[in-house]
Amino acid sequence: MPEVLVAGVWGLVAGAALVVGAGIGFLVRVPKKVLASVMAFGSGVLLSAVSFELIAEAHEQGGILATVVGATAGALVYTGANVLLARRGARHRKRSGDLQPSESDQSGSGTAIALGALLDGIPESMVIGTSLLGGGAVSTVTVVAVFISNVPEGLSSAAGMRNAGRSRTYVFGLWTGIAVVSALAAMFGYGVLGGAPPELLAGITALAGGAILAMIADTMIPEAFADAHLLIGLITVAGFLVAFALSHA
Repeated sequence: MPEVLVAGVWGLVAGAALVVGAGIGFLVRVPKKVLASVMAFGSGVLLSAVSFELIAEAHEQGGILATVVGATAGALVYTGANVLLARRGARHRKRSGDLQPSESDQSGSGTAIALGALLDGIPESMVIGTSLLGGGAVSTVTVVAVFISNVPEGLSSAAGMRNAGRSRTYVFGLWTGIAVVSALAAMFGYGVLGGAPPELLAGITALAGGAILAMIADTMIPEAFADAHLLIGLITVAGFLVAFALSHA
């Protein structure tokens, strides 16, 4: 199988976790403390992946300047786009409670939520594709980290969509579409960036890392601590250490 298709398959695998999580969140009423726990675990996993798989790799490839510039650019682009989408009703797209607006509450919020989900998922998928550029296998840690974190993302968001009155067709159509886009983003990461010089590739990797880090702080951690209990910090550290152990296995 051509490497670009391999990247797409792995991107689809990671994105499919969103559909799995959405199915659980929409069809099953998961207790808030369980939602908070799985979101905290996913946050810890992604924090580790950003630190040891993305930022560290970017620094090794292109040095500190490319890493800092890329990560800063990623955070700025994500934050700017997120601010625009928040004004259209996507501010609480990952929240499981009653904070998500319905279409009658805010016209266009459904589209904004869909675009916000794309905004969250594309950087993660691109780095899956770029991890193949060294000529070896895909980064198992990156795929596992994205998969593990996508389950609580889809779960929490779909629960909030159900509470906001979104239809089953909307919810599952949205997350299935995001899974497909994840595959395309992974293929883009491999196919388009294959000939990039190390400094540019490092900057792109760091850009994705900065965007993911901003996403964790802005959407995942607030949901994890919305219904905080005393074990949330411990669960976040557990997720971090699981991903760290995988990266050093």
